[in-house]
Amino acid sequence: MDSLVYRVSRIHSDAVLPSRGSEGAAGYDLVACEAKEILPGEWSAVNTGIVFEFPKDVYARVAPRSGLAFKKGIQVGAGVVDSDYRDSIKVILFNHGKEPFSIQVGDRIAQVIFEKIALPSLQEVTYEELTTTERGTGGFGSTGK
Repeated sequence: MDSLVYRVSRIHSDAVLPSRGSEGAAGYDLVACEAKEILPGEWSAVNTGIVFEFPKDVYARVAPRSGLAFKKGIQVGAGVVDSDYRDSIKVILFNHGKEPFSIQVGDRIAQVIFEKIALPSLQEVTYEELTTTERGTGGFGSTGK
């Protein structure tokens, strides 16, 4: 099996290199390099001190950690990191829980998953030129409960 190598740099003294929690893990854990508290109903950008370099046909998706989402109501926002971004990854965390969420330096706060993307040329056509489907314009729950 070919191995891929993407480059990563720690630009903060408390930054921790992302790592996978198990052999089968799809994501690499992202770790806070700063302490913060996020009150219920609030959100904040939490610095990781990590910068990535990866190919143009890949993006890094910042995703929630399932344990934080389930146990604390912590969700991630704005999770797309483009291949040409060269600054520290900051994770936007939303506290949907009922208690303040305290983050300490070294806490795992999210995960990053590297995904291939398609970058097609887009051709403008009229709406009538698009193919029709059985679903059509049905959205927001139109295919089931």
